[in-house]
Amino acid sequence: MNKRNIQDVDVDGKTVLMRVDFNVPQDSDGTITDPRRIEAALPSIRSVVDRGGKLILMSHLGRPEGAPHPKFSLRPCAEKLQELLGRPVAFAGDTVGDEAQQAAARLTPGDVLLLENVRFHPEEEIKDKKATPEEKNAKESFARKLADLADVYCNDAFGTCHRDNASMLTVPQQMGDKPKVVGFLVEKEIQYLSGVISKPERPFVAIIGGAKVSSKIDVIRKLLGLCDHVLIGGAMAYTFSLAKGGSVGKSLVESDKVDLANELMQTGKDKLVLPVDTHCADVDWDEGFKRIVNTRQAQTVPAGEIPEGFEGLDIGPRTAERYSEIVGAAKTVVWNGPMGVFECSPFDEGTKAVAQAIADSDATSIIGGGDSAAAIEQLGFADRVTHVSTGGGASLEMLEGKQFAAVDILDDA
Repeated sequence: MNKRNIQDVDVDGKTVLMRVDFNVPQDSDGTITDPRRIEAALPSIRSVVDRGGKLILMSHLGRPEGAPHPKFSLRPCAEKLQELLGRPVAFAGDTVGDEAQQAAARLTPGDVLLLENVRFHPEEEIKDKKATPEEKNAKESFARKLADLADVYCNDAFGTCHRDNASMLTVPQQMGDKPKVVGFLVEKEIQYLSGVISKPERPFVAIIGGAKVSSKIDVIRKLLGLCDHVLIGGAMAYTFSLAKGGSVGKSLVESDKVDLANELMQTGKDKLVLPVDTHCADVDWDEGFKRIVNTRQAQTVPAGEIPEGFEGLDIGPRTAERYSEIVGAAKTVVWNGPMGVFECSPFDEGTKAVAQAIADSDATSIIGGGDSAAAIEQLGFADRVTHVSTGGGASLEMLEGKQFAAVDILDDA
């Protein structure tokens, strides 16, 4: 995946169409609450405008289901980018219509234009393998209108690199012989998630958490073949407990994945490290199952001995200590998924302990996006790890060793 980057292209006086990932969280008033993804795109953006290029940005935001929706407008992102960039950022109220085309035609060297949400168009998310001929034609037509706006295509949206969306794959396909390159963010993600892991310094330790074994089965299998230790946390640990004949109370488990858990334990043997104790409680959740609103009788029990009516919510202190020791001896660490319900005290202790151990270690440390990235940021350790990925699903698929068509199509270095 050694790809040509945006700095390698002469952009003076040329129009660059850059796919970025401005899928940022907002509050009910539309105020951006976490601008990290916009900040991550700034080096590539500056590379274009500082060298006299005319820059058109495109991104998705949320899931508007293929139709315009005020809640998912990128206008607040244009305002935040203007603030961060310190120069005007124009905004087009559509993506490929007259307003977008006229705004693109008005650009002069050093100008920046952000198009409206690409997912306001159903063509953006048509899947190539399932598309009818009519859908394929519609997707190509949509992509061609975007491709015709520019002289250069740049992919700096790692979070969607694993998808065949029109703006990610079909647009560069429609660019013909025009330069198609990566931005600095995508280049950095590839360097760490593909490059470092292909030749890790050992001991190589992976920490995998989250809710479901099924969603991370492929990456666990892959890492068991690469790592010296794979540490398991989060709710997926209770499926392993169930597979071992333990009691899990009301814990979130995948009872239909017990055979899968057994298979992983047989394959991983001593490499697969499971919790030895669990912090559990009788709790009430709010609507949407997003946060705990009431906790009763929190206690620590041996793994696989969760009482009836209780649910496991975090790894216990003995497990946290054991995991911290393993991490402390590592030379390469990959972490994807929290150890428990880290948003709610006191069930954040396991995640805190693991994050602290990673921050204190001398290892090359890669935090694989999603909740792990949020946790490392909230705990103030982001500047003490080697790399925090901007992509959740994309980082997992790259760890699995999957090919990304949206990257493969770009020009080789």
